[in-house]
Amino acid sequence: MPENIIQVEGLTKCFGDFTAVDAITFTVKKGEIFGFLGANGAGKTTAMKMLIGLSKPTKGMGSVAGFDIAKNPEKIKKRIGYMSQKFSLYNDLTVKENIRFYGGIYGLDKKRIRSKTQSILKELNLNDVAGTLVAALPLGWKQRLSFAVSMVHDPEIVFLDEPTGGVDPHVRRQFWETIYEAAALGRTIFVTTHYMDEAEYCDRVSIMVSGKIEALDTPENLKHQFKAKTMDEVFLKLAR
Repeated sequence: MPENIIQVEGLTKCFGDFTAVDAITFTVKKGEIFGFLGANGAGKTTAMKMLIGLSKPTKGMGSVAGFDIAKNPEKIKKRIGYMSQKFSLYNDLTVKENIRFYGGIYGLDKKRIRSKTQSILKELNLNDVAGTLVAALPLGWKQRLSFAVSMVHDPEIVFLDEPTGGVDPHVRRQFWETIYEAAALGRTIFVTTHYMDEAEYCDRVSIMVSGKIEALDTPENLKHQFKAKTMDEVFLKLAR
């Protein structure tokens, strides 16, 4: 596996005359927590959809886990996990049923699904509510379960699309602890967010403004470069 698990060059997505993603270029190293930041409408989700094989690029090149995003989207899908902002869980299924369901979708055999179900319930301390409908869970638990389910097949990279949107600050901090635990196991985490304070938790961040990447570096280097005390200040200077 190359050191850069994601490589993007001149990646562009147009919808008619509108350019949603405008010739972006960046790399993500294996095992890195990479923050993909920007205001709502900046093009973050559109770019992510191209990387995970849900949308074809208009122009440019990209590879994820060694596979071309335009030519091999199905191979990419088998090697990644994905968690959307809405949480990819079924409210009318129990906790245990959700884990088993996603294990089946990702092609795990019955024995592996059983062992992964047991380990996820134990790791998240959810054994007591394994038979509870997901709809009845507190938001923080749903969030952590959704993250665990996205990794049920042990993917190399996990894509998180605004996973902390609409969640209170305490739950957000708890969720970032879960992200750190996954990264410590060698997984690459690619996370989009519009909360600039979350940039501080990432190894490196890119900041998108109107479809373009306007800055890319470690949080400390960006603050130094823009003579700012916080990532909020960095973003405000870029947005202006």
